[in-house]
Amino acid sequence: MVAPLNKPVLIVGERGTGKELVAARLHFLSRRWDQAFLKINCAAMSETLLEAQLFGHEAGAYTGATKQRKGYFERAHSGTLFLDELANTDMSVQEKILRVIEYGEFERLGGNETISVDVRIIAATNEDLPELAKQHKFREDLLDRLAFDVITLPPLRERSEDILILADHFAVGMVKELGGEFFAGFADKVAKALGSYSWPGNIRELKNVIERAVYQNGEGHITQLVFNPFESPYRPGSYNRSPQSADGNGEVQAGTSAPDLSMASSFDFKNEVQEFEINLLKQAMEQCQFNQKKAAEFLNLSYHQLRGYLRKYDLLN
Repeated sequence: MVAPLNKPVLIVGERGTGKELVAARLHFLSRRWDQAFLKINCAAMSETLLEAQLFGHEAGAYTGATKQRKGYFERAHSGTLFLDELANTDMSVQEKILRVIEYGEFERLGGNETISVDVRIIAATNEDLPELAKQHKFREDLLDRLAFDVITLPPLRERSEDILILADHFAVGMVKELGGEFFAGFADKVAKALGSYSWPGNIRELKNVIERAVYQNGEGHITQLVFNPFESPYRPGSYNRSPQSADGNGEVQAGTSAPDLSMASSFDFKNEVQEFEINLLKQAMEQCQFNQKKAAEFLNLSYHQLRGYLRKYDLLN
């Protein structure tokens, strides 16, 4: 519905949920579909460089600017400009973006000529922009103009019915990339694991996990998954982690032995308890394949109690 309109759109969602894909669809379903669709990650560069990239610069505008350069706004004239990670922009850059949205005008760095453009802006963020605006870290007037419509993408863990569809799509694509002829499918236990995992990296993580599984299993039936490719007993720094043991079923159990205080001159009780709780939470989440409801049941906590602990120790992401 919003795609054909020449209005700004704000796309909100966690990393890996497909914000750029939505932005591309908004462009190609609009009347600007045959014009430029440019993308820039606002978090990937400094304030000065971002300003130069967006608005261009005149020769001599700063050290190294040997010739005039058109910015993204000029190059996207008559088309669409996708501003990713917009929350990371400096307030002065936000002010110039606002002016382009309101009046379609700007000046290049080091220049005094007013340039007029017709650009549709689509912005994306994984931050809470209204909260940042309250904290005066994001311009409220820019937020008002961007929020003609806000598309909020749910995380993959809230779209369980999509997981196997996407997994099959990524698997077929990887088989083709490897020169295979067909995809044999997922074993039942793998399909179950895909559905119960919390996918903190969302669709991007799912793609990596599936493609890794296909390349490791070939064209055969996918019978196992590697969610964390860094997991190894030889991982650097693993000797600093709390001791773990495996029960008869091969499941990891948390070490619960009390520290030996006989030779200690002092003991940080609060810190030790905190580290112990963090260790238990991490192990429980891993054992339950990051399914928070199962982890809460495993720890004999309510779902909201577990969420409170995860939030307390910044373990939600």
